[in-house]
Amino acid sequence: MPRMSRRTLLRSMAVGGAAVSVPGLLTACSSDSGDSDVSNTGKKLAPWPAYRPATGPKPDLAPTEEGVQAGYTSYPSDLVKSVPRTPGDGSTVRVMTVSFGTPPKPASQNRFWAAVEKALGVKIEYTIISQADYQKKMATVMAGDADALPDIINMFAGFTLPREAQFVQRRAQDLTPYLSGDAIADYPNLAGIPTHAWRDMGRIGGRIYGIPLERPLPGSTLWINQDLFADAGMKEGWTAEDFTAVARRGTRGRTYMLGAANGSLFGNGFHSAAHNAPQRWAVTKDGTFLPAAADERYKASVAFQAQLRKNGSYHPDATSISQIDLTTLYYNGTVGSMQDGFGAYLPKYRESQGKMSPAAALPYSVGGEPGGIVAARRSFGYTVLKQAKKERIELLLRILDYLAAPFGSEEWELVHYGVEGVHFTRAKDGSPEYTKLGEVENNTNLPLKYLAEGPQVLFVPGMPDAVRALHAWQRKVVPHAIRDASFGLQSATNNAQGATLKTFLDDTITGIIAGRLPMSEWDAAVKKWRSRGGDRMAEEYAKDYAANT
Repeated sequence: MPRMSRRTLLRSMAVGGAAVSVPGLLTACSSDSGDSDVSNTGKKLAPWPAYRPATGPKPDLAPTEEGVQAGYTSYPSDLVKSVPRTPGDGSTVRVMTVSFGTPPKPASQNRFWAAVEKALGVKIEYTIISQADYQKKMATVMAGDADALPDIINMFAGFTLPREAQFVQRRAQDLTPYLSGDAIADYPNLAGIPTHAWRDMGRIGGRIYGIPLERPLPGSTLWINQDLFADAGMKEGWTAEDFTAVARRGTRGRTYMLGAANGSLFGNGFHSAAHNAPQRWAVTKDGTFLPAAADERYKASVAFQAQLRKNGSYHPDATSISQIDLTTLYYNGTVGSMQDGFGAYLPKYRESQGKMSPAAALPYSVGGEPGGIVAARRSFGYTVLKQAKKERIELLLRILDYLAAPFGSEEWELVHYGVEGVHFTRAKDGSPEYTKLGEVENNTNLPLKYLAEGPQVLFVPGMPDAVRALHAWQRKVVPHAIRDASFGLQSATNNAQGATLKTFLDDTITGIIAGRLPMSEWDAAVKKWRSRGGDRMAEEYAKDYAANT
């Protein structure tokens, strides 16, 4: 089983800087900032790429049409080859992505980097931007000289970048002729990306400009210390009142049942979904868009959390602690729970062995209504290409096709684990197990997975029971997932003001739950948010929604 020490894991999650910079990339130059119509209203919509599932090993636990993932309780013994020939031509390709890891060793000293370059048949110049610096750095890149852009750019979905769609439409390659409909058949692994990922990425001006990074349906998840919660009286089918009682009963001494990190709104995603509140935007049958903030269930979830904080169930540093430090408190038992993305299940299980038993919490019910869960955007950002001649675009797409190889393929194993005998060995069950070198030369510190990746599956090396538990959890909660209706749609107001408006509302939520603001401030804040742009966003999303349906 792949093992990574907690110290290494936390380092890999920590803020990193640019590893290999492209000369002139981050130098701001002139920018053509004129408005352009990025909406899909009144446009001829490019057909989505024709989905063709990749050939690979049959899962042990079947996926469902609703969104339950395929599960593998063991690592495939016979890997398939998904790319018949080396995609590159020996040229240099400049790439840029967000990173949640520490900077990798330079290419000249990095055997993982060298192995990937050899497999791709290109030299890679890699600019890495830490999550903490992403918005600032990308603003500079977007305002800079078009000639200085990298060949491949990751557009991270974790932030709203002002005028992002306009930048992509102006500067990135229109990929519609290469990927729309049956054209994608030239890139079989890209064709294996499910349609839901393309839809949640969305079109710009009716055209396809990117390649989505597919993600599971469950989004923000409350990860609990299963033993602590069970000892405090947790039960399946619990109510909001039961949750409150468990949180109070389990909080004692230096142990707090609820942990939260700075910027997480005290884990509001889990609680608002449990209250069946819309997640940012809801759409009615007649196509009207309604903001979550104006929904009484959302307001009730904020009040519920404020009471949990008031009765002492939250860790006292919930508004200031970092997500990395909160993770440490979760592993050592100081906090009994924390909100994180569902995709964090792998480190949650891997790093907690011998310390505690993690689990994804089932939502509680409110007023007799079963609670929901947050439905994630099925695209963790997307990848765009610098405008270039047809032959160059086809080369870059072949490279991304290699990186999008499916689980159970030789290409997936190389990109995710490196070279056998160098970066990993085989555990008794055949699963890759990191060597010491693999702990520092890997796909976290050289984040190729944010350029392109195949469909996500459930797999925890050496822990089949964890896979079964996660699959069973998904079968219970996926039917109750609450989706943000704005995913994949365009709004000019959101493109220009979305980040500012979100910060205003987030600060209000945090202030109320923390006790710095009274609950009576909520309605006035929502009214101000709507007047400053929220209502305009609703109108724009409704028009784009109508154009896409």
